[in-house]
Amino acid sequence: MIEQLIVLIAALVANTFSALAGGGAGLIQFPVLLFLGLPFSVALATHKVASVALGIGATVRYLKEDIVQKRFALFMLLVGVPAVILGSFIAIELPEILAKKVLGMLTMSLGLYSIFQTQFGQLHTPKNQDNRGLFIGGAGLFAIGFLNGSIASGTGLFATILLVKWFGFDYKRAVAYTLIVVGLFWNGVGGVTLALISHVKWTWIPMLLIGSFVGGYLGAHLAVLKGNLWIKRGYEVVTVLVGLNLLV
Repeated sequence: MIEQLIVLIAALVANTFSALAGGGAGLIQFPVLLFLGLPFSVALATHKVASVALGIGATVRYLKEDIVQKRFALFMLLVGVPAVILGSFIAIELPEILAKKVLGMLTMSLGLYSIFQTQFGQLHTPKNQDNRGLFIGGAGLFAIGFLNGSIASGTGLFATILLVKWFGFDYKRAVAYTLIVVGLFWNGVGGVTLALISHVKWTWIPMLLIGSFVGGYLGAHLAVLKGNLWIKRGYEVVTVLVGLNLLV
C-alpha cells in the first residue's frame, strides 16, 4: 500500500510539471522507481509504459485548443518513431553513467540558454518549414528520438527547445507538439519495444497510469491557462533540475 501511494504521488507530481514544461517527467518518476528497488532496464521500461498516459492526458486538453497541425505532427511521428525503436534496443546495453553525464550538461545548458534569452519562445513566428529546414530539423528530431528510446530523463525538453529555436514556435505550441507526439506516440512505441525486450513492473502500472494521466491533463491545463511566460519559467526550472539530477 505504501509503495503504491509513493508511486501514485511521484507520477502525479512528475507529470504535472512535465506537462507544464514540455518534458522532464523522468526527473521524479524514474529515480523513484530506482529507489524502490527496480533494476535500470525494468525501471526504464516501466517508466516508458506509464508515460503514455501523460501524453493521453495532455492530448485530451490540447485538442480543445486546436493549435496542433496534423501535418507537422505526422512529420515528427515519422521521423522520430524509427529512432525511438533503435534507441530502445540500445538502452539495455548502454553504459548509463557517461550518457547521463553528457545528457545532464546538455539539458542544463538548454535551461540556461532560455533564462538569458528573455523573449525566447514568447512569440509564434514559424520558420524553416521548407525542404531544407525540415531535413535539418528532422535530423535533430531523429537524434532526440534515439535519446528518447535509450535514456529516460528529459528528452521531451530537447524536442521543445528544437521546436522553439529551429521552427519558430512559441512555448505553448512547442509543448503541445512535444506532449502529443513525444509523450503519447514516441513514448508509446518505446514502451512497447522495451516491454517486449525487457521486463515491466506491471503491479505498479495502474497507479503510474492514473498519476500520469491526471498530471498530464493538469499540467496542460496550467500551460493553456497561464501562457508562454509561465511555460518558459517552468521549462527553465525543470531543465536545470533534470540536468543536476543526471549529473549528481
